[in-house]
Amino acid sequence: MKKVIDTERIPIKLWLDEIDANTLQQAKNLANLPFAFKHICLMPDAHSGYGMPIGGVMATEGVIVPNAVGVDIGCGMCAVKTDLKNEPHIRKKLKDIVDDIRKIIPVGFSHHDNAQDENLMPQNYNIDNLYIIKNQYASALKQIGTLGGGNHFIEIQKDSEDIIWIMIHSGSRNLGKKVAEHYNNIAKNLNNLWYSSIDSKTDLAFLPFKTEEARKYYNEMKYCVDFAFANRQLILKRVQEVFVDYFPEINFGEIINIAHNYAQWENHFGKDVVVHRKGATSAHKGEIGIIPGSQGTNSYIVEGLGNPESFASCSHGAGRKMGRNEAIRTLDLEEEQRKLDRLGIVHAVRSKSDLEEAPSAYKNIAHVMANQEDLVKIKVELSPLAVVKG
Repeated sequence: MKKVIDTERIPIKLWLDEIDANTLQQAKNLANLPFAFKHICLMPDAHSGYGMPIGGVMATEGVIVPNAVGVDIGCGMCAVKTDLKNEPHIRKKLKDIVDDIRKIIPVGFSHHDNAQDENLMPQNYNIDNLYIIKNQYASALKQIGTLGGGNHFIEIQKDSEDIIWIMIHSGSRNLGKKVAEHYNNIAKNLNNLWYSSIDSKTDLAFLPFKTEEARKYYNEMKYCVDFAFANRQLILKRVQEVFVDYFPEINFGEIINIAHNYAQWENHFGKDVVVHRKGATSAHKGEIGIIPGSQGTNSYIVEGLGNPESFASCSHGAGRKMGRNEAIRTLDLEEEQRKLDRLGIVHAVRSKSDLEEAPSAYKNIAHVMANQEDLVKIKVELSPLAVVKG
C-alpha cells in the first residue's frame, strides 16, 4: 500500500503513486456512502469510471450498487498453456493463425449469424425467474463466443521458457449491459422514492438486500458472470481448434479463469459483506489469477497473497493513463506501429481508431506490478507474440 487518505467517513487506501482529480473524487464519493465498510481500496491500475473508479474495491453492509459492478458484468480473463515451443517455424504461421481466428470469432459489435448450442450457456438457472436474461436469451445465443470491442483481446504469448500460451479478455457482451442498466435505473427510482441522502450525481444508486430488487439483480448478475466465462470458454475452444489445424499434436493445459467486474458475499474483518470489484481481481491466498498487459507489454499469471487490507484483491491490468479519445487525438499511428513491429508482434494497430488501445494509452505494467507486491506474487511472466483486438 502506498498511501492512505483519511479525510472522509472511512479511509481510502491507495496502491498507486499518483491519482487524478476525477478518480479521487469518485473514491471520496464511495468513502462517504453510509453503508460502505471499513475502507475503500484503489488498485495500482485505478482510473475514473462511471460512478465507481475502475480498479476500485468496495465492501458494503447489506447493500449492492449496480454501478460499482459496471456494465460489462463478469468481464475477465482466461489463459491456457500449450506444449508448443516458440520456434521459428511456428512464428512464421502466427499471421495465418490470427487471420483464421478473425474469420471465426466475431469482434466489435458483430455477433454470430446463427444461435449457438444452448448447452454452451450457463446451466442450473431457471431463466423464467431472470427477467432480463429471459428477454435477452435469444440474442445471447448469438453473442456467446464473440470477443466484443474496446480493450477485449485474444493474445498469443510466450513465457520465460519460450512456451506458447493463449490468453483471452472478454465479458458478458450486451447481456451484462442490459442487466446493469435495468437495475441501475430501478435503484435510482427507488432511491428517489426513499428520499435517499446519497447525491444522485455520484451515480451510486443502491439496492438493499432486504428488497426483492436487490436479490433479483444479484441473481441476474451471477448469471452474467457465468455467461461471460462461458463466452471466454467458447472463444478459447475455437482458438484451440485453429491451433490444432496447424499443429495436430498440440496439447493444452488447464484453463485459468478470473473475473474482474462483479460483487459477491465474502467475510472480511469478521463480518459478512458484499465485496464489489470493478476492474479489480480477487487475490485470496493461493488463488491463481491473471493480470494482462496491453498489446506490446507483458502479462502475468499471479498467485494471490490474501492481503486483508485490499479485501484480498489486486489490479485487473495495466490501467489506462489516457482516455480513448485522448489516445486517438495525441498518439502517433506510425510510431505506435513501429514500436510493435520492432517487438515482432503481429498486432492490431492498423488505423487511427486503433490508437485507443495502443500500449502507450496504458500505464507501465511493470510499475503497476511493483506497486502490488503485497497483494500478489508473480508465477509466470508472458510476453506477446500476436494480438487480435476487439
